[in-house]
Amino acid sequence: MKQNSTTILKDFMTEFSSNTGLEPESNHPKRYLWTDAFAVCNFLELYNRTSEKKYLNLALRLIYQVHHILGQYRTDNKKHGWISGLDIVEGENHPTQGGLRIGKEINERNPNEPFNERLEWDMDGQYYHYLTKWMHALNKTSLVTENIKYLKWGMELAKTAHKHFTYLPNQSIRKRMYWKMSIDLNRALVPSMGQHDPLDGYITYNEIQSEINNLDLIDKIENPLNYELKDMKNICMGMSMVTDDPLGIGGLLTDATLITQLIDRGSNLFELLETVLDSSLMGLRSYISDNPMGLSANYRLAFRELGLSIGLKGLVIIRDLIRNNSKFSRESLENILNELDKYSDLGETIEKFWLDENNRKTRNWIEHRDINTVMLATSLAPWGFLKI
Repeated sequence: MKQNSTTILKDFMTEFSSNTGLEPESNHPKRYLWTDAFAVCNFLELYNRTSEKKYLNLALRLIYQVHHILGQYRTDNKKHGWISGLDIVEGENHPTQGGLRIGKEINERNPNEPFNERLEWDMDGQYYHYLTKWMHALNKTSLVTENIKYLKWGMELAKTAHKHFTYLPNQSIRKRMYWKMSIDLNRALVPSMGQHDPLDGYITYNEIQSEINNLDLIDKIENPLNYELKDMKNICMGMSMVTDDPLGIGGLLTDATLITQLIDRGSNLFELLETVLDSSLMGLRSYISDNPMGLSANYRLAFRELGLSIGLKGLVIIRDLIRNNSKFSRESLENILNELDKYSDLGETIEKFWLDENNRKTRNWIEHRDINTVMLATSLAPWGFLKI
């Protein structure tokens, strides 16, 4: 099965590389931050499985492309160069210091343009939850290459994102977050807060901080994420995490997988783990009640379902760590996991459906081909993304 999944993973990632101008390299590559974050982890997984340097090189080349395309202003923008405003040399040394664009096809709306909810989905800017995925990909790259520059870039991105996406509303004592910011991070494009953005940030900051501590770099890296961690923890307090969106549920399960590994490393996140797992379970029950697997491919969004499939794969890691580590001896955790295990086959059902070539000929698949392809590859070989 491993060999089969490795072969399929190679095929899908080769297709993605060709379609987006990574390999063979195009003069105008198509970069999209969310998809590229998962793709980096997939290439690292292929390198881990095969020891073939070409996959590591593809991961590093993809990082280079993302930073030089999404870390700089669009060609149709009046501004040019690094979003951070740094000069050429310093921009190369700190490519994430201004954040990273989403990579949407249409430029962001101007300050004097009216808000159009439908059109906003297709317009550029910066998304916080995309930035956290890229922080994770950089951390993974640092682990594989043993090069701390990627970890530093992830930390610089965390600091930039936190500074610009969090704010204190008038007459409030608790900060909130913007969902979407302008390319230069100077104005909010969508002021509402993403339901899981604070959780994603808190866990990703913990992941970066854990790696800094693990490598004994606390005295070698200026300004670690102590302030940002405290800030984000306060934003998370009391928030409802329950959702019936498959991608959202998958994100919660992915977060739970990372939390479990962080606890294993020494982080005190027990209560958060139980909350996230319980929220995942409630979301799954609600999602399945509508019989979503009964719909045809024309009415399903593959990447949202595959996000759930990826998250469900993390239950193996969670279960293994809890069973083999006495610090997890909590009956309530076992009870939640036993209930979640009832949905383990759902991930296989989703994978099987989208591995059917007929279901990949629909308009919904083709319109989102790159993100669908990469996330199906991640679902089939999830450890590159899920393990830290």
